[in-house]
Amino acid sequence: MTNKTELKLDHITVVARSLEEGASHIKALLDIDMPMGGSHPLMGTHNRLLSLGPDCFLELIAVDPFAKAPDRPRWFNLDHFNADPVLATWVVGSKDINASLTQAHCDSGSATHITRGNLSWLISIADDGTMPLNGAFPTLIEWPEGPHPASHMVDLGCRLHSLTIQHPKALEIEAAIMPKLNHKTILFKTGPKSIRAEITTPSGMRALW
Repeated sequence: MTNKTELKLDHITVVARSLEEGASHIKALLDIDMPMGGSHPLMGTHNRLLSLGPDCFLELIAVDPFAKAPDRPRWFNLDHFNADPVLATWVVGSKDINASLTQAHCDSGSATHITRGNLSWLISIADDGTMPLNGAFPTLIEWPEGPHPASHMVDLGCRLHSLTIQHPKALEIEAAIMPKLNHKTILFKTGPKSIRAEITTPSGMRALW
């Protein structure tokens, strides 16, 4: 395995119909008020962001009702999301996203340039906005060189303890990802698709799904 295709857990993403609804969901489960993030002009979305350490974070994302509608489908399948907030997917970092995409799921899409304020990065997005295996297979991301963005996010003392990916093809996902990903706290289970994170918080261990 070359360094170009080595992966690192980057963040986990909750999708919601609105940031307010998503923040209430996270507050109920984690007893944490999600700090504000920013907006993504290309996608017509906005988010809230919480540090889970110096190089990992929790993202809450929703359609921005005040943004111009994008000329392409929104990421995280948000154009078709109309359900309660849910931990929808996980994102892994790569030093070379295009090299990593050659070994990723065939529905991962292509590297797309995204901005939020002064920050820019590359992330894998399918042309139709859907997520590979409905989010059970991770999205890929490549940040610019320098400190990880999580190091600049609000840190309320939360840390990711474990992440469980459940999917009918969980064993296939594990076989494809884990040889490249040095992260022993990610677990895989066969069953209906769901993602569950165990997070240590100032209120104790909490679960997010």
